[in-house]
Amino acid sequence: MDQWRVTVLGDGGVGKTALAVQFTLNCFIGQLYNLSTYDPTIEDAYRKQTVIDQKLCFIEVIDTAGQEEYSTLRDQWVREGQGFVLVYSIASRATFDRLEVFRQNMVRVKRTPPVFVLVGNKSDKTYEREVSREEGAALARHWGCEFLETSAKTRANVEKLFTDLIRTLRYQKESREEGIPSSGHPPPGGMHQGPKKKGHGKCIIV
Repeated sequence: MDQWRVTVLGDGGVGKTALAVQFTLNCFIGQLYNLSTYDPTIEDAYRKQTVIDQKLCFIEVIDTAGQEEYSTLRDQWVREGQGFVLVYSIASRATFDRLEVFRQNMVRVKRTPPVFVLVGNKSDKTYEREVSREEGAALARHWGCEFLETSAKTRANVEKLFTDLIRTLRYQKESREEGIPSSGHPPPGGMHQGPKKKGHGKCIIV
């Protein structure tokens, strides 16, 4: 069984906990805890066992604090993560502008280029939008990563976010094991040919 640790990074209040809870527990955190005010996270871990491409996997999602007073703990969270979700709120320009701080932290701590997805959360807040979809996509192209807009409240793209990230991590791991250079992400199109395994032909992931 595959085991993966995904660390969720981003400024305070962007919905990191809500994304982790929606993916692992299939509910919106506001309904789960009946919260009416923002309660900052320091660190929490959420776990889920699921099947991705006919293969059982165990995913641990590390939910982290975005506030600057916890920045000294960030190195540890990054060091322990295999893949990363870098989150901002589409309804907050300030959280988008702070993304470079978290990306630089990943680059500095990890020995190899980090595998991460850029996520514009709270896409349900259409009338409060401060960051356009085009801006998010352009930043992702600049950084060479995938990009999605999500809503933890409506569950839009939440499953796709984590599933695609695990696919990328799995693809990179298989490539390393076979000694095949990897561009970092599976070829586009929803299906890719992974590294050939001796005696097993081609590995196809859909």
